[in-house]
Amino acid sequence: MESPVLSVRNISDDELKSMLREAAEWGAKRALADIGLHDDEAGSDVKELRDLLETWRDAKRTAFRTAISWITKGFLILIIGGVWFYASKKG
Repeated sequence: MESPVLSVRNISDDELKSMLREAAEWGAKRALADIGLHDDEAGSDVKELRDLLETWRDAKRTAFRTAISWITKGFLILIIGGVWFYASKKG
């Protein structure tokens, strides 16, 4: 039994594949143009964006580590201060 799609269309499989390929390519080009990545500089733009994102991630990681370091040092200072206060009251 023949598929209903095959009985309705009047084009060959190769023609259909060619049309779909052309439509997909056109859609991809249009999508890239919509976001401004349609020119020869698109590759370097994407690389620059990736570098910027990596720099942002590094900055977040560094800020988190710095905050943890400050909190740890603060607790140590409180403990040392408590020990010093306790020792000065005893002596």
